[in-house]
Amino acid sequence: MSSFLTHLKIIRPDDWHLHLRDGEQLKDVLLYTARQFARAVIMPNLRVPVVTTEMAQAYYTRIISALPEVLQSQFQPLMTLYLTDNTQPSEIVRAKNSGIVQAVKLYPAGATTHSDAGVTNISKCFKTLAEMEKQDIPLLVHGEVTDPNIDVFDREKMFIERTLCMLTQHFPQLRIVFEHITTRDAVEFVKQSSEKIAATITAHHLLLNRNALFQGGIRPHHYCLPILKRETHRRALLQAAVSGNAKFFLGTDSAPHALVNKEQSCGCAGIFTAHAAMELYATAFEQVDALDKLEGFASFFGADFYELPRNTDTITLRRKNWMVPERYDFAGEALIPLYADAELSWKVE
Repeated sequence: MSSFLTHLKIIRPDDWHLHLRDGEQLKDVLLYTARQFARAVIMPNLRVPVVTTEMAQAYYTRIISALPEVLQSQFQPLMTLYLTDNTQPSEIVRAKNSGIVQAVKLYPAGATTHSDAGVTNISKCFKTLAEMEKQDIPLLVHGEVTDPNIDVFDREKMFIERTLCMLTQHFPQLRIVFEHITTRDAVEFVKQSSEKIAATITAHHLLLNRNALFQGGIRPHHYCLPILKRETHRRALLQAAVSGNAKFFLGTDSAPHALVNKEQSCGCAGIFTAHAAMELYATAFEQVDALDKLEGFASFFGADFYELPRNTDTITLRRKNWMVPERYDFAGEALIPLYADAELSWKVE
């Protein structure tokens, strides 16, 4: 059926997981998101992490200032705090009262880019998590253990067993978003959990499996964390995304890195997808003839979970073949997007 569609009009979506960086880099990537999405949850893992409400407010101001004036009232950054071993319950109260901080992000120390200041032992955060539960501020989790003895492809599954199950038992009223899930295990955990547990799914984890890391040689621009998994896991993610289950919603985890930092002996983890976010999701949903399910996944379910109003304006995706540029500018460096120099068949007007 979807092959006959020439266009798809949906309520304007939101991105519930986004990396914008800062400074000139922020200015070069922000518009790709703002032209498609009404809101985006902004990750706090800058080089100097956003650990206080005051820092979140300053970052919010920098983001708004980087937008053209015409978009400053049309795009809303939803700020997050970076959880550390030393985050105090009083900071959660300040965050709640700020009106701009929507969530707190848990990075296990060493799990991904700029996560060195992350949590070393989740039990150190119990008082803070209890305050988050009381204030009804969601916890966003990068769901991987960092134990070097655990295989990199098993770290998400082990995080569920070691940490996430325990958190849901200790804090049953705490809203938790299991971000950028990558495995069938995560899908099943979310489906079987209470209504307080949800998950975001990226476009790249819907479109790629781990073979994409090695096609024709090592592909550093397909390297992300959590790492791409087996095809069976990709299919489980796609079925969850198109299921109509409101526990699963859109979060791009678009993570820009300059080419010089990706193509080196110890390259950075992250895939840049903001340039064509909705086009990539439409490509994935069309693979299983489920474009009719895209609006709920992209525009409704995340807003509902975050207890925010749904957007009312629309965007239109039109069937149109176009070539993704080979690279974009990124503060004077090259930024390689997903599907660089390849053709996509959907385009946001």
